[in-house]
Amino acid sequence: MAISAITEALLAAKKASGVSFSDLEAKLGRDEVWIASVFYRQATASPEEAKQIIEAIGADESLIDELTICPLKGSLEPVIPTDPLIYRFYEIMQVYGMPLKAVIHEKFGDGIMSAIDFTLDVEKVEDSKGDRVKVIMCGKFLPYKKW
Repeated sequence: MAISAITEALLAAKKASGVSFSDLEAKLGRDEVWIASVFYRQATASPEEAKQIIEAIGADESLIDELTICPLKGSLEPVIPTDPLIYRFYEIMQVYGMPLKAVIHEKFGDGIMSAIDFTLDVEKVEDSKGDRVKVIMCGKFLPYKKW
Protein backbone atom coordinates (compact mmCIF):
# COMPACT_ATOMS: atom_id res chain seq x y z
CA MET A 1 0.00 0.00 0.00
CA ALA A 2 1.43 3.34 -1.03
CA ILE A 3 1.21 5.99 1.65
CA SER A 4 0.95 9.65 0.62
CA ALA A 5 3.62 12.15 1.56
CA ILE A 6 1.02 13.93 3.74
CA THR A 7 0.30 10.73 5.66
CA GLU A 8 4.01 10.02 6.05
CA ALA A 9 4.58 13.53 7.46
CA LEU A 10 1.64 13.21 9.86
CA LEU A 11 2.72 9.77 11.10
CA ALA A 12 6.32 10.92 11.56
CA ALA A 13 5.20 13.93 13.61
CA LYS A 14 2.82 11.76 15.64
CA LYS A 15 5.61 9.30 16.41
CA ALA A 16 8.06 12.07 17.34
CA SER A 17 5.49 13.68 19.64
CA GLY A 18 4.59 10.42 21.38
CA VAL A 19 0.89 11.27 21.00
CA SER A 20 -1.46 8.31 20.41
CA PHE A 21 -4.70 8.27 18.46
CA SER A 22 -6.39 7.74 21.83
CA ASP A 23 -4.72 10.94 23.12
CA LEU A 24 -6.03 12.78 20.08
CA GLU A 25 -9.52 11.37 20.72
CA ALA A 26 -9.48 12.89 24.21
CA LYS A 27 -8.24 16.24 22.89
CA LEU A 28 -10.60 16.57 19.91
CA GLY A 29 -13.67 14.77 21.19
CA ARG A 30 -13.67 12.66 18.00
CA ASP A 31 -13.20 8.90 17.78
CA GLU A 32 -9.64 7.63 17.39
CA VAL A 33 -10.55 5.61 14.27
CA TRP A 34 -12.00 8.71 12.62
CA ILE A 35 -8.85 10.67 13.51
CA ALA A 36 -6.67 7.91 12.04
CA SER A 37 -8.78 8.10 8.87
CA VAL A 38 -7.90 11.81 8.65
CA PHE A 39 -4.21 10.87 8.88
CA TYR A 40 -4.64 8.35 6.06
CA ARG A 41 -6.62 10.93 4.04
CA GLN A 42 -9.89 9.00 4.15
CA ALA A 43 -11.81 11.68 6.08
CA THR A 44 -11.93 15.47 6.09
CA ALA A 45 -11.25 17.55 9.18
CA SER A 46 -12.75 20.97 9.81
CA PRO A 47 -10.20 23.80 9.95
CA GLU A 48 -10.46 23.78 13.76
CA GLU A 49 -9.97 20.00 14.00
CA ALA A 50 -7.04 20.12 11.57
CA LYS A 51 -5.38 22.87 13.63
CA GLN A 52 -5.86 20.87 16.85
CA ILE A 53 -4.36 17.73 15.27
CA ILE A 54 -1.37 19.55 13.81
CA GLU A 55 -0.68 21.41 17.05
CA ALA A 56 -1.04 18.24 19.16
CA ILE A 57 1.54 16.32 17.13
CA GLY A 58 3.80 19.29 16.37
CA ALA A 59 3.52 18.90 12.59
CA ASP A 60 4.17 21.64 10.05
CA GLU A 61 1.25 24.09 9.99
CA SER A 62 1.20 23.93 6.18
CA LEU A 63 -0.56 20.55 6.60
CA ILE A 64 -3.64 22.15 8.20
CA ASP A 65 -5.18 23.05 4.84
CA GLU A 66 -4.38 19.59 3.44
CA LEU A 67 -6.50 17.94 6.15
CA THR A 68 -9.53 20.02 5.19
CA ILE A 69 -9.53 18.94 1.52
CA CYS A 70 -12.08 16.28 0.56
CA PRO A 71 -9.98 13.15 -0.02
CA LEU A 72 -10.13 10.53 -2.72
CA LYS A 73 -11.53 7.65 -0.68
CA GLY A 74 -10.46 4.04 -0.93
CA SER A 75 -6.75 3.68 -0.23
CA LEU A 76 -6.22 0.00 -0.95
CA GLU A 77 -5.03 -1.26 -4.30
CA PRO A 78 -7.66 -3.25 -6.24
CA VAL A 79 -5.93 -6.55 -5.43
CA ILE A 80 -6.00 -8.90 -2.48
CA PRO A 81 -4.23 -7.07 0.35
CA THR A 82 -0.96 -8.57 1.55
CA ASP A 83 -0.67 -6.87 4.93
CA PRO A 84 -1.65 -9.66 7.36
CA LEU A 85 -4.02 -7.58 9.48
CA ILE A 86 -5.81 -6.01 6.49
CA TYR A 87 -5.88 -9.38 4.73
CA ARG A 88 -7.67 -10.88 7.74
CA PHE A 89 -10.59 -8.49 7.19
CA TYR A 90 -10.62 -9.45 3.52
CA GLU A 91 -10.65 -13.11 4.58
CA ILE A 92 -13.45 -12.46 7.07
CA MET A 93 -15.58 -10.99 4.28
CA GLN A 94 -14.72 -13.94 2.00
CA VAL A 95 -15.90 -16.40 4.67
CA TYR A 96 -18.66 -14.46 6.44
CA GLY A 97 -19.69 -11.85 3.86
CA MET A 98 -22.59 -13.77 2.35
CA PRO A 99 -23.85 -15.06 5.74
CA LEU A 100 -23.64 -11.52 7.11
CA LYS A 101 -25.54 -10.20 4.09
CA ALA A 102 -28.23 -12.88 4.55
CA VAL A 103 -28.71 -12.04 8.23
CA ILE A 104 -28.86 -8.29 7.55
CA HIS A 105 -31.43 -8.83 4.79
CA GLU A 106 -33.46 -11.11 7.04
CA LYS A 107 -33.54 -8.50 9.80
CA PHE A 108 -33.86 -5.32 7.71
CA GLY A 109 -34.93 -6.25 4.18
CA ASP A 110 -33.20 -5.51 0.88
CA GLY A 111 -30.64 -2.78 1.38
CA ILE A 112 -27.14 -1.93 2.56
CA MET A 113 -25.32 -0.64 5.61
CA SER A 114 -24.10 2.90 5.11
CA ALA A 115 -20.40 3.57 5.29
CA ILE A 116 -21.20 7.30 5.37
CA ASP A 117 -23.61 7.42 8.32
CA PHE A 118 -21.27 5.04 10.12
CA THR A 119 -19.08 4.58 13.17
CA LEU A 120 -16.23 2.15 13.71
CA ASP A 121 -14.81 1.38 17.14
CA VAL A 122 -11.96 -0.85 18.24
CA GLU A 123 -11.84 -2.22 21.76
CA LYS A 124 -9.31 -4.37 23.58
CA VAL A 125 -10.91 -7.28 25.44
CA GLU A 126 -8.67 -8.80 28.09
CA ASP A 127 -8.68 -12.61 27.98
CA SER A 128 -6.57 -15.11 29.94
CA LYS A 129 -6.02 -17.08 26.70
CA GLY A 130 -4.80 -13.97 24.86
CA ASP A 131 -6.23 -10.50 24.43
CA ARG A 132 -8.98 -10.13 21.83
CA VAL A 133 -9.77 -7.42 19.29
CA LYS A 134 -13.39 -6.26 19.27
CA VAL A 135 -14.40 -4.34 16.15
CA ILE A 136 -17.80 -2.64 16.25
CA MET A 137 -19.26 -1.35 12.99
CA CYS A 138 -22.48 0.63 13.23
CA GLY A 139 -24.01 1.94 10.02
CA LYS A 140 -27.41 3.30 9.13
CA PHE A 141 -29.53 0.82 7.16
CA LEU A 142 -30.39 2.13 3.71
CA PRO A 143 -33.19 0.21 1.97
CA TYR A 144 -33.11 -0.03 -1.81
CA LYS A 145 -35.68 2.25 -3.38
CA LYS A 146 -38.40 1.04 -5.69
CA TRP A 147 -39.39 3.24 -8.60
